[in-house]
Amino acid sequence: MRVPLDRQSEVPLYRQIEDHVRQGILSGSLAPETRLPATRRLAQDLGVSRITVENAYRELEADGLVASRVGSGTYVLPPWPLPPRGSGDPGPPWPLWQQALLADDRAAARDPDNAPDHPQPISFAGGVGDPRLFPAEPFRKALQAVLRRDGVAALEYGDQRGYAPLRRTIAHVLASQGLQARAEDVLITAGSQQGLALVAQRLLRPGDVVVVEHPTYGGALDLFRALGLRIVGVPIDDRGMQTNRLEPLLQQHHPRLIYTIPNFQNPSGTCLGARRRRQLIALADQYNVPILEDDFVGDLRYEGRAQPALKALDRRGGVIYASTFSKMLMPGLRVGFLVAEGPVYDRLSCFKRAHDLATSNLIQRALEEFVTVGRYQAHLRRSCRIYQRRGEAMLQAIKRYLPGVRVTPPQGGLFAWLRLPADLSAEALLPLARRAGVEITAGGQFYPDPADGAGFVRLNFVAQPPETIEEGIRRLGDVLARLAAGYQMPGSSR
Repeated sequence: MRVPLDRQSEVPLYRQIEDHVRQGILSGSLAPETRLPATRRLAQDLGVSRITVENAYRELEADGLVASRVGSGTYVLPPWPLPPRGSGDPGPPWPLWQQALLADDRAAARDPDNAPDHPQPISFAGGVGDPRLFPAEPFRKALQAVLRRDGVAALEYGDQRGYAPLRRTIAHVLASQGLQARAEDVLITAGSQQGLALVAQRLLRPGDVVVVEHPTYGGALDLFRALGLRIVGVPIDDRGMQTNRLEPLLQQHHPRLIYTIPNFQNPSGTCLGARRRRQLIALADQYNVPILEDDFVGDLRYEGRAQPALKALDRRGGVIYASTFSKMLMPGLRVGFLVAEGPVYDRLSCFKRAHDLATSNLIQRALEEFVTVGRYQAHLRRSCRIYQRRGEAMLQAIKRYLPGVRVTPPQGGLFAWLRLPADLSAEALLPLARRAGVEITAGGQFYPDPADGAGFVRLNFVAQPPETIEEGIRRLGDVLARLAAGYQMPGSSR
């Protein structure tokens, strides 16, 4: 054990040894049951008397930090349980900069409710598919095949732009969906969220304006807020963004980016109509504003005719396309991609390298192996059939158990967007639903001003089987009925 001793200090040597060991115990670097050096050996190593070390150990033992065992030595004891900060004995205060962060977190907290856990919870709150359908075993085989084939090459950092065969495969997949892209224009990212972050950080500066759909993906709003951007919303209807209301906002706010989810929009599930897609492209070109197209579940269509991606309509390099494999395969893969051409691609690629050097080379190679042999398309077709039935089951259950709630039948994607009766609030519903064992997402999360989403709830209809959906919506119906029966508008005599 190395103990820095200051022999010129007024602090006695035994106290310096004691303080050093005490700090190691309290910080965790000396774990419980660690055997301390014998007093004779430590005294020799430090050039002090044995009595000096024994005195230090006695002080530690008196404070319950160590214990001496006859014939065995001196050992670190498990710590006494400490009261949590904020209790009657909070311990030393956090530094001021830590306290400022804590105050910010408290101000930003969305859900202070501490409802007890339900013994059989049902979650409609997630943003991914059913994990029971994820192709874990086939993907494990793909990983093994890659390790056998590529060896240590699969364990290197790899190209910052992404594994070249995977980029070619993605280009082929996109071409089959009507989006002609070159492999040289594909940039692999650690999930689509990193793709959004790269674009926003590279193209925008704090104070810049970004135009979004109103409502839109909460993760994008969190990102834009964290970057100090000003967010301007364009209302949506059942055909997506109301592009006829976009031009005045472009003229007034001079945004530096338009962020849109044209296919099965999160949270509303709407799809942008063909005419509006072309109008959006034209307006962005006219006002020199790049478009970030987030196509996170565009291939999960259950009915209706597929619309071309905005990127497929783009002839001037004005659209950056973002997508992911996380929703359809496994969120833990953290593999997404951007499609862009021109100088912006090189800027994004260099910025990607500054972020994390490269996305996991091993996972990229395994994903390319999985997708190339056709497993991805088979998994997609199977998932679409299953998810379509679950969406129908949720719509039927809503009709049966949630009178007065309005919902637009989704043609694809993951979510049902519910409008509550006029006198009910999603924030009031949230804790009651949790107590009943139903996890939902309140609409305020998807608006720059959370108050605008007070009357909306988002439900994920793909993550649960039909019988669980039925039970969850029934519970939600009971909660809504109780809430409606006990609710009174301010000043009302009801």
